Amino acid sequence: MNARYLTRVRVGFWPLVAGLLLASLAVIAVLRYTKGLGAVTNLSDDFPWGLWIGFDILCGVGLAAGGFAIAATVHVLHLHDFKPILRPTILTAFLGYALVIVALLFDLGKPWNIWHPIVMWNPRSVMFEVGWCVMLYTTVLFLEFLPAVLERFRLAAPLRVMGKISPLLVIAGVILSTLHQSSLGSLFLLLPHKLHPLWYSPLLPVLFFVSAVAAGLAMTVVESWFSRRAFGRPIETPLLARLSRTSVVVLALYLALRLRDLVARDALASMFPLNLASWLFLAEVFGGVVLPMVLLAMPWTRRSPRRLALAQGLVVLGFILHRLNVSTTAVEAATGVRYLPALPEFLVTMGLVALGMLAFCAACEYLPVFPQAARGAESKAVTARAGVPVVDAPQTLA
Repeated sequence: MNARYLTRVRVGFWPLVAGLLLASLAVIAVLRYTKGLGAVTNLSDDFPWGLWIGFDILCGVGLAAGGFAIAATVHVLHLHDFKPILRPTILTAFLGYALVIVALLFDLGKPWNIWHPIVMWNPRSVMFEVGWCVMLYTTVLFLEFLPAVLERFRLAAPLRVMGKISPLLVIAGVILSTLHQSSLGSLFLLLPHKLHPLWYSPLLPVLFFVSAVAAGLAMTVVESWFSRRAFGRPIETPLLARLSRTSVVVLALYLALRLRDLVARDALASMFPLNLASWLFLAEVFGGVVLPMVLLAMPWTRRSPRRLALAQGLVVLGFILHRLNVSTTAVEAATGVRYLPALPEFLVTMGLVALGMLAFCAACEYLPVFPQAARGAESKAVTARAGVPVVDAPQTLA
């Protein structure tokens, strides 16, 4: 009896937390739109971009990069072995971009003017390009996920149409995502005297794009792990192991570019004397790039879903730290302006995360997001190529 009671308490705890966060989000939204940004944030003219830009937008867009990466892998490179993880990855990306738009409505000084870039063109502006790409790519992600809704309601004719235009959507998605992932880094090229040398670089657009690819692949693995925990579905360990080998290459490329740039600009000297910015830089590079790259290169790590999730979780945390360092730490270290997010800023961010998780769970509950059990022969062939032992039952947590 006690065990059953405790189980019910555990099951009900997270929905309660999510409900409280969503209620807080609604209250803060009312305050923000009636009393302005000053009533709910610690932003100022000296520090106009804070947590909602650094985490909700920069991180949200980057962590959703797995959508175009996996879609291109399946439909452009024709590696159909990865199809079982395509639909949940597309769903994650779509929800990520939708929440980025919601976050932007909180952060903009005049959110009711968000439609202006549609009719007021300024093609020389990086913000204009980012705005159009996000609008178009969110539409592409919606159309890429639409077949799941059509399947749910057995609408065969529209489903055939979506099947025919799917390759075009994938190509458009890859182009659009590549453009705005790099352009987010271009935004900070406008601040050469307001960013610490450890983070300001002419290569910021390239670094933003490569790190987004790494984070997108990592998020695909982490999402698969949590889906296994939440829904009890078999985890595609062989596919995730192959994906993680690709992550090693992407992380190595990012590390090489980052170190080469730091050496070329003689920026490593700015790390001394050691201070908070220096330690955050070391945590970002070694904890979020070097350590997971080494772990993922080891077959021992790739054989276990848990170890894969932990290693790729480090990549996700390193990516988040990099984006926050660029948008916050680098500005504070270079200008001396101090910024600490207000409590409502944290609550809005956590509320948006809770909203995304609830939407993901609801979609998985009512739509065919996950495929049926893997076909025996094909699954074993994939497993053999990945160098992971073949098992007939869903793999247990190692």
